[in-house]
Amino acid sequence: MRDRMGSALPFSPNVPTGAILDAVIPVGGASEVPIARSVVDSTRFNRELAFPYELRAEDFQLARQDAYDFFFDVNSALTGRGLGRFDDMLRPAAMSGILSDMLTASMAKHARALTENQYFNGHPDLIVTGKYPNDSAQAGEHGIEIKTTRKRGGAVDTHGAREQWMCVFVYKVDNETQPIADRVPMEFTEVYLAYVTTDDFRRNPRGELGTRTATLHRDGVLKLRQGWVYR
Repeated sequence: MRDRMGSALPFSPNVPTGAILDAVIPVGGASEVPIARSVVDSTRFNRELAFPYELRAEDFQLARQDAYDFFFDVNSALTGRGLGRFDDMLRPAAMSGILSDMLTASMAKHARALTENQYFNGHPDLIVTGKYPNDSAQAGEHGIEIKTTRKRGGAVDTHGAREQWMCVFVYKVDNETQPIADRVPMEFTEVYLAYVTTDDFRRNPRGELGTRTATLHRDGVLKLRQGWVYR
């Protein structure tokens, strides 16, 4: 969090959830637009969940706050120049891709036993540190796949059914409130983490030019939701 002079303020995990009105940073003479920053509500975590790979609830909290801080910094710079919010510029697929990459990097930074998979488009996104040569695995078995979606409950398309630890971050973006200056920032509303198998998926038929995907079926989604991290 930053004050009006741009100085860093200590992050407090006990700040209530939602958006709080933060610093207004005018740049180049542009009119001031109040930019809000989402913060994580630490009381909504599932403290009874048994996390794999030495993960902690705090790892998820810090990774999400990293994303919130990034969007606050970028949107402060954009609106200070009279431009629109980053949230409103991105198409849904682009937003999900950016958030997935951002959360993967942040989770790797805060996790004790996991690191980013250095193999381009390798699976899973997070792998056990030192388990694979050069921390690079095309198709590893030890780690966690990170997904993001706007769908409540965590049902998300994947590129194929796999037996894996799957972590799904559900988020929402305000693209409707008018005037635009009153829109609340992007917020993660749910996080799920569960071990799923190929039997938990249904295959989604696509046309000849489409990409074949797989999605957790009804029972698979129920299994995922049993492993709720935050809601």
